[in-house]
Amino acid sequence: MSIVIIGGNERMVCQYETICKSYGCRAKVFAKKHGALKKSLGAPDLMILFTATASHKMVGCALCEAKRAGIPVARAHSSSAAALTKILEEYCTDSASLSA
Repeated sequence: MSIVIIGGNERMVCQYETICKSYGCRAKVFAKKHGALKKSLGAPDLMILFTATASHKMVGCALCEAKRAGIPVARAHSSSAAALTKILEEYCTDSASLSA
């Protein structure tokens, strides 16, 4: 399962990746906008938006791409490890029950 995280704290990128790995997911983290976000996203299974730390332009671009590609989006105002864990628990249990 692949996940793209938009926003968040730059100092927590490694922690976000570690948390995702513990749930069996690969993660790309875009804490800041670097160039063409549209080309870097790929085709993830889930997009997570940390809305408090992402710019409006970055969120708009990500949502537009998610809508175009049919990617589910989870939003959290806080960019904490607990917020990410809560989203992953919800999404991973839902996808596990769908595949069983």
